[in-house]
Amino acid sequence: MCHNKYVPIHRDAQHWCELVGARTPVDERERESIEKFLALAPVLADPFNEHADLVHITASAIVVTDAGDKVALHMHKRLNMWLQPGGHIEAGETAAQGALREAEEETGLPVRHESDGGIFVHVDVHPGPKGHTHLDLRYVVRAPDVVPTPAEGESQLVRWFAWDEAESIADVGLLGGLRATKVLLGL
Repeated sequence: MCHNKYVPIHRDAQHWCELVGARTPVDERERESIEKFLALAPVLADPFNEHADLVHITASAIVVTDAGDKVALHMHKRLNMWLQPGGHIEAGETAAQGALREAEEETGLPVRHESDGGIFVHVDVHPGPKGHTHLDLRYVVRAPDVVPTPAEGESQLVRWFAWDEAESIADVGLLGGLRATKVLLGL
């Protein structure tokens, strides 16, 4: 399923190929993303390093209130659309750690994983800036329903949305992540 007979696969890429390959897609977009991930990830020499290749694995967070009734989104500064927090995984981080760090930086919320290693909920492959392709791993993280206070330099437009409202403004990639999270949470 995830192999390359010519080049040894990086251990992180191999791990993620196994997890992504085992996912049941929530929609056609995720099904296509899984196929793309399984085709692209095995050839990455350093899968989390944004400078090693135009294609790299990124991480993001679907931030849900402790009560499960709202999701936090931020207005992306360059794309000018409401998105989940996320970005590049830093050296020494796992994808789950990267998702948590990005969520904290971009929302200012005291976010946390509900279990060790986080809860992987969705994958989306999409274009990034500068001709990059992001193989985005999405995690569910929790936070108390408090006012977001994003870090300086981050978009200051961050707010909680009811699920229906978030789904009504979401692009197709985010929509799948929201739906997958709702299924996971039994909503």
